[in-house]
Amino acid sequence: MRKTALLWGALLLPAILVAQEGPAYVRNGADGRSWAVGNGLVEREMRFDSAVGFYTPSWKHKVTGTDFMRVAGQKKLWGTEFRFQADGQQLAAAIGTSTPGFELIGADVRDTSPAGKVLVVKLKAREKPLEVEAFYAVYDGHPVVRKWLGITNRGNSPVTISHLAFEDVRLTPADPEELQASGFYGIMPRAIFFTGRVEDSAILLRNSRTGEGCIVMNEAPGWTKRTDIAGWGWGARAMYDTDIFPFERSLGPGETFTSAKSSVAFVAEGHGMSDPRWVMPTYTSRVLMKKGSSYQPPWIYNTWEPFERNINAGTTRELVAVASQLGMDVFTIDDGWQLDYGDNTVDTKTFPQGLDGVVADVERSGMRLGLWVPLAAISPNTAAYREHPEWVRMDAKGHPQLTDTGAGGQAVMCLATPYKQVAAKRINDLIGRYHLKYVKIDLTTAFNTYGEAPGCYAKGHEHQSWAESMGRIYEGIKYVTDEIYREHPDVLLDLTFELWGQKHVIDYGLLAAGDLDWLSNVDDDTPQTAGPRQARTLLYHRALAIPVETMLIGNLSVDIPPIEERFATVIGSAPLFLGDPRKLAPADVKWYGEKIRWFKDLRKAVPMQEGFFPLGEWRQPGAATWDGFARLSRQGEGLIALFKNKSETQRVEVKLPVFPDGQFRIRSVMTGQAVGNYSGEQIRRGLRVQLPVKFKVEVLEIRKKQSPT
Repeated sequence: MRKTALLWGALLLPAILVAQEGPAYVRNGADGRSWAVGNGLVEREMRFDSAVGFYTPSWKHKVTGTDFMRVAGQKKLWGTEFRFQADGQQLAAAIGTSTPGFELIGADVRDTSPAGKVLVVKLKAREKPLEVEAFYAVYDGHPVVRKWLGITNRGNSPVTISHLAFEDVRLTPADPEELQASGFYGIMPRAIFFTGRVEDSAILLRNSRTGEGCIVMNEAPGWTKRTDIAGWGWGARAMYDTDIFPFERSLGPGETFTSAKSSVAFVAEGHGMSDPRWVMPTYTSRVLMKKGSSYQPPWIYNTWEPFERNINAGTTRELVAVASQLGMDVFTIDDGWQLDYGDNTVDTKTFPQGLDGVVADVERSGMRLGLWVPLAAISPNTAAYREHPEWVRMDAKGHPQLTDTGAGGQAVMCLATPYKQVAAKRINDLIGRYHLKYVKIDLTTAFNTYGEAPGCYAKGHEHQSWAESMGRIYEGIKYVTDEIYREHPDVLLDLTFELWGQKHVIDYGLLAAGDLDWLSNVDDDTPQTAGPRQARTLLYHRALAIPVETMLIGNLSVDIPPIEERFATVIGSAPLFLGDPRKLAPADVKWYGEKIRWFKDLRKAVPMQEGFFPLGEWRQPGAATWDGFARLSRQGEGLIALFKNKSETQRVEVKLPVFPDGQFRIRSVMTGQAVGNYSGEQIRRGLRVQLPVKFKVEVLEIRKKQSPT
């Protein structure tokens, strides 16, 4: 059986311009009322006009020469640029009348990191005592413009902001008859008139004839995000939610609110490094990941399954010894080490000597310790709850909010109270005392994943209403992580899907607050539960929009066969194993150790975070078909992982139509044998791979051939 994995169709663009990546720039117009931000790949022009207001007349993809504001310009309907309500009154940057909502104050230019420029346009509302700074960031080498707002109350009374759209432009790659839209991390086909919600972090707008398009990224956190794809295919509005979990923000006199950000990336399917599978992983890993392009993912072992809360000192000591032989970098004790949720006191029934001996064992074995920590769900026995019951979240009936956990019912504290300072100090103390490398921060905060009511109705908190509580709680999470990073900048913080409030959710707001996301708890206690295939499904569906090395996809068990399928699966994302490694045969421990060392060496040498390409039946992997992925640097080096599943597939053809030029040598990691030498052109046309009979998977290493000297 042979199947072709073709990722993207060929472009029909009639004339491709040669664009250089080039450094970021901001150009000021001679009139002092127009600006352009860009680099060699993209340019966005902004203009202030006394009759129209502040707007974007042109936004060009310089690789192709396409102006994505062409359709809007023909009708002189560019969008409002940004809009919000202040105490119920609508304000917009561009409204197309003789009385625009804002006056221009001025503009300035700043440097940003990673290397880039930021234009700041300063405006003053005509009818409200509000000033707005509109920020436009562009980075060297990325066909992306990022935007956000700062809104300041210059009056003497509080102002309530709602219905806030921080990006509102009618950009489009095509007329409606040729336009396609994809939501849910940019891969699920949708109508061209729809509303993106919590899992629509990235929405792709695509010219169905040419393959050119743009990807709109809404960086608002969790349930607060909403992205409207305007009717008839005209543009997009990245905003906060207005209906299900409506956004509100009260601003006191002199107070500034900084909005979430949006990013718009320009792509051209099948056109070299402009293909979205290059553009998005490169941008999100270099710019949106907290640790940036220098990050090297550690291999993490976690005790949750099969031990759950029954972990103890003796078992831990035995697990540490084997985890070290496997090549793990972080040994994590999940729930069960503590006496009470929300308190750092160790349960001496299970760890009689505390955790100091565990730390010594772990570090002697060449690893660092990680711990599971609940953030807002705490025991009523804790000092924080006893001394400050007013900090607890309240439901709509005025009752304290409780949540069901592995330790029974727990109180949920509101992070829009001083409790967030107590929580930050508690976690900082834990990191400092036990020299932690990784913290898994878990359980419900804004919205419970399992059906408990969202938000907080309490009076006297930092939120003035239930609607405001959602955003304030997400801000409270970021306050806690910012405080942790201030004291421990190298620690890895994992903000789990339960913390963020939706099964399998990960978004850019989470990545602004933390490093990693424990994305799921797939079942993997027997070979029949198809844990690896379910993990790959989650990975494939998010890998276009989200940096794969931020996704911790639990709970793949290191000891469940076939072990090669589990290894080949975890190297697609942030490497994470659970299970009982003591059950492994010595030969399997040795095999894991060799393969994990191979991966670490390859990852140190090759920036594989720059491109991710799903292969085969990746949209819905099944038992009867094969699937796979390629992780590649922009130079073409990296790996390909192929999975037989239960199909009879013996040979597959892998096509990577946007593989770079060069000469490459390919080696089977599973057999250790050379596969052959290939040119980039040969790989683009199709690589025929004979799958090994002995293994359920094939893993190929791709390296550039060195030119003879």
